[in-house]
Amino acid sequence: MKEASVPKARGKSFTINDLPDSEKPRERLQEHGAGALSVQELLAVVLGRGISGESVTVTAQRLFDHFGTLRGVANATVEELCQVRGIKLAKASQIKAVFELAGRLESNPDGDKRPVKTPEDAMNVVREQLRGMKKECFLALLLTTRGKLIKMVEVSVGSLDSSIVHPREAFREAMTASAASVVFVHNHPSGDPSPSAEDVKMTERLVQVGQLVGIDVLDHVIVCDGGFTSMKRKGLL
Repeated sequence: MKEASVPKARGKSFTINDLPDSEKPRERLQEHGAGALSVQELLAVVLGRGISGESVTVTAQRLFDHFGTLRGVANATVEELCQVRGIKLAKASQIKAVFELAGRLESNPDGDKRPVKTPEDAMNVVREQLRGMKKECFLALLLTTRGKLIKMVEVSVGSLDSSIVHPREAFREAMTASAASVVFVHNHPSGDPSPSAEDVKMTERLVQVGQLVGIDVLDHVIVCDGGFTSMKRKGLL
């Protein structure tokens, strides 16, 4: 079968509009729905424009190949995305924004204030935010008087094995949002959710500060890809 020739453009970026109609991801999406498109085609729609002399679908394929999986693309930092030929700051920002929206939808699909009563509830809220994170990330789940989620706040991002958390920062958003209580969550990229001595001391300090400002610390949950530990259930809170 003879291959369809791909138009070449000189001196300008090669966009989706330069492709034959049958190969345009945007038109295929409109005709068949987003579910009919491959991952690479969906990435091409997000990118919108390729580079000089190259179809955006080629750029999208290179992006996917570079990270190996969609999860790899999603977890990449802006700096890592920019290492791929054809991806600069604007496109990298678009990619991060799309995955952030998807993650927020996954963590709160109904857009409502879901109750956070158990560590399992907390895990359901933060799962997408923390999945695959290579650094420790400290989050606060701000709750109403009835234990419903107001919002999730990223307090700090640390190193591979530690996160620096200042109580003032941990409670700032909670006070602004008039939260009645808070559940703290952070990840252990090592894969072991057991609390360290530093985790225990930090939690004790956060509880003390919470008592001073009138915001109850209900739990501190440590998570990893393989599970979680509730410091409340372990009697450490």
